[in-house]
Amino acid sequence: MKKVIGWFINLYAIWIVLAFVAGYLHPSWFIWFNGNYMTVAMAVVMLGMGLTLNFKDLEEILKMPKTVFIAAVSQYTIMPLSGAFIAYILNMPPELAAGLILLACCPGGTASNLIAYIGRANLALSVISTMVSTLLGIIVTPLLCQLFAGQYVPVDGWGMFKSTIIIVLLPVLAGVLINYMFPNLIKKMGQTGPTISTIAIIMISGSIISKSVDVIRDNSGLLLLAAAMLHTFGFTFGYYFSRIFGYNHKFSKAIACETGMQNGGLAAVLAGRHFSPAAAAPAVFCSIVQTVIGGIIASIWRYLSRNEEREGMTTTNA
Repeated sequence: MKKVIGWFINLYAIWIVLAFVAGYLHPSWFIWFNGNYMTVAMAVVMLGMGLTLNFKDLEEILKMPKTVFIAAVSQYTIMPLSGAFIAYILNMPPELAAGLILLACCPGGTASNLIAYIGRANLALSVISTMVSTLLGIIVTPLLCQLFAGQYVPVDGWGMFKSTIIIVLLPVLAGVLINYMFPNLIKKMGQTGPTISTIAIIMISGSIISKSVDVIRDNSGLLLLAAAMLHTFGFTFGYYFSRIFGYNHKFSKAIACETGMQNGGLAAVLAGRHFSPAAAAPAVFCSIVQTVIGGIIASIWRYLSRNEEREGMTTTNA
């Protein structure tokens, strides 16, 4: 049973694609999952993140404050600027432009940790950076969204801030507290949390698509191009931005993952609450595209790291 659950979690990208197809072809399967259902589902995902954290993680942040700061700066400058630039040059419709920019202003997603692991990046930095960017996003995401997306649609910065408190901060803090008070119970739960989080993301993705069938049909090419550009920029500029500060390959790969991978679920829920269902469509497209791009990059990194290790062993033996 554990192996089945493990496979289910690891194949989350495939489930998102299937939810996309199902929501598009059979909207009635997901369209009922809206409003408070989506808010609760995203809060459950963030609770799951909180359950994986403990106070020792704060100690790790203190060990590398400059590196975590650089990762956060990369996340909250490269992606918002890229999102605004892409929306402008592609002349995207206002709602889609706002949705893309909102996604670009969101924190990194937990999927970045998996990409970092596969690509043999510095996993500790990836995990810590995800936590820090998520907490910073409570304040930074509404501010950046108001700055860059306000020219396309009205942005309720204060309302978005309150939403991130409810959807992000409170569930994460609750998860950390539960983990602190009942560590043995959390260990016994095993993969229960990630499994529920995966199901929640699937339902959110399917729901967004089911409400935006016409928009997607008319703009699928544009959305795919915008998503591909955004995440390619994120990975590329994130990597070389960190290299400017002299970080090695493993650290730079981790920062690239944090920059290039976004929390699409959070962006979809915020867009649905504060803009429109159509504005949430870019988040689902990006969730799929970033997984494909991230997976390809991680595979290349993993292959190259094996070659580097072999060369190192050959040099040592010589």
